[in-house]
Order: sequence, then structure tokens, then C-alpha cells
Amino acid sequence: MAGEIVSTLTGPGIPLRGNDIDTDRIIPARFLKCVTFDGIGEHAFKDDIKGLAQKGETHSFADERFAGAAILVANKNFGCGSSREHAPQSLKRWGIKAIVAESYSEIFYGNCVSLAMPCFTADHDTCAKLQDIIENNPPSELVVS
Repeated sequence: MAGEIVSTLTGPGIPLRGNDIDTDRIIPARFLKCVTFDGIGEHAFKDDIKGLAQKGETHSFADERFAGAAILVANKNFGCGSSREHAPQSLKRWGIKAIVAESYSEIFYGNCVSLAMPCFTADHDTCAKLQDIIENNPPSELVVS
């Protein structure tokens, strides 16, 4: 129902470790030319994914264990950098329904809220513990409210 207030979200999580993950990393600039946001989710973290793959590592957004994740758990100053609506749009269209992080860029936070993608804050230890739980048991369901 349109306008329905959501008080609780439940879903599998995806960990994204690191402070100061900026909007350029979330969605590289070359994908900003789209007229609509259709398909933008497939480009989330594209450069980070490629860079890690070249080192034989797997980014969480390319890791099959986290396919279908709905709740992103990040660290400090998530979404910093340039103010582009494309960053939260790419996360939402990838499948993210909510984010838990230590802190956010103010503009990124506002853009997420405008998209009905709530951003929750938690201290460092809580975020790290959630990331550990998700990594060690990917099908774990998280509940945020």
C-alpha cells in the first residue's frame, strides 16, 4: 500500500568493511549518464569488484553468498563524497532495503531517506559484530526497526 509506514525490515545481510566508502566507489562516474535508474544496480561497486578480482579476492557485492541481501552493514562515513542520487539508487536497485553503519554523509543519508531506504546507526563494535555474523553465516536474517 502506498504511503504505508514500515517499522521493521527483515532480510539477509551483506557486510561492507571500511571507512569513508564514497559515492564514486558505490557507483563509478561513467554510470551517471543514464536517463533513468533502470539497471543501475548491476553497476554498484563495479570498480571495487574489478580491482579485488584482479587480486584474486571477491567483493561482497560480487560474492554469491550475499546474493539477495537486503540489509547492508557498513562502517564510518558511508556515502561520503559527491552528492549523487545515483549512489543510493544503485544500492536500492541492487536489492538493499536498509543500511546499518557507524555514520553517513549527510547528503547520502537524505537521499536514502527520500528513497524510503532507512539508514540506521550503530557503534563500531556493533557494526563489526554484525559484519562477522553475516560473513560467518550468510543466510542469517537481520531485523532492523
